[in-house]
Amino acid sequence: MVVDCGMYQGVKTLRRRNWAQFPVDPGTSKAVVLTHAHIDHSGYLPALVRIGFKGKIYYTKATHELCNVLLPDAGFLQEEDAKYAYRKKYSKHERPEPLFTEKDAREALKHFESLHYHESFEPVKGFEVPFTPAGHILDSSCVHVHHNVTGRTVVFSGDVGRQHDLIMRPPERLKRADVLVCESTYGDRAHAEVDPESELEEIITRTSCRGGIVLVPAFAVGRAQMLLYVVQKLMSEERIPQLPVYLNSPMAIKATEIFCKHHKEHKLSVNQCKLIDDKTEFVRTVDGYSTTSRPCYPTIVTALSLLVSRHLEPGGMHW
Repeated sequence: MVVDCGMYQGVKTLRRRNWAQFPVDPGTSKAVVLTHAHIDHSGYLPALVRIGFKGKIYYTKATHELCNVLLPDAGFLQEEDAKYAYRKKYSKHERPEPLFTEKDAREALKHFESLHYHESFEPVKGFEVPFTPAGHILDSSCVHVHHNVTGRTVVFSGDVGRQHDLIMRPPERLKRADVLVCESTYGDRAHAEVDPESELEEIITRTSCRGGIVLVPAFAVGRAQMLLYVVQKLMSEERIPQLPVYLNSPMAIKATEIFCKHHKEHKLSVNQCKLIDDKTEFVRTVDGYSTTSRPCYPTIVTALSLLVSRHLEPGGMHW
């Protein structure tokens, strides 16, 4: 049994590890248990299936919908990177190949099997596993692996959310763990004691008063939805000017729609989710061209940083 199967991201020396031989024969693994959908936890699954994994992949409900967005997108980007490397001739390989393709990602999704929180299941014989809420992103979980013979329990934390997050409910307290395998996302750094609403209020007000554009690079799953909620909240409370808000990321748009659909899994009500949906202009493209008119100024644009950079031209934002 494997707990999480993500991709290395970041600098090239880390990304190279994605091409290393998998530590065990994938064909001998009966199951993968997934804590949440972020690519550093789920992104290697298409490659795992490609090299011989035939078991099931277990996860909580909304994680499947998020992986339906994230994994094919990751496969598409792998293919595009391989094509670009071939075109620019910067790869040492004559014909660069992607780690996995969009087709591989869709094949991996066929192995998924969803469960509810606290629902015990037996991914491999002799081990019972339930999920408990981790409060990190939509449907993120801690994985409790209980050995029926010894009675011992190993808990894998996954990424753990904050106790007082703006939109996510706090992680559920662990009742028992003989061994705790805990991820340390920030190493030895502590979260700064700041009020994100006040910080955004000051930045947006100052920028809009001089007719500028607030550009916000944001992760597609989690941060983008939190940002959209806070911006709309600040406008409804008249703490910032009424400004048009654009979300320019196909993946973040789909993730936001899933987030609003599963409103019972976080703190926001149906009406608060509707506010995000109604007051945000989703920038969609057809054949590579935006279907949204060029924004007026000042404005707020949330996008993945690489996508934003493609649209920047001297003199402002070009759509």
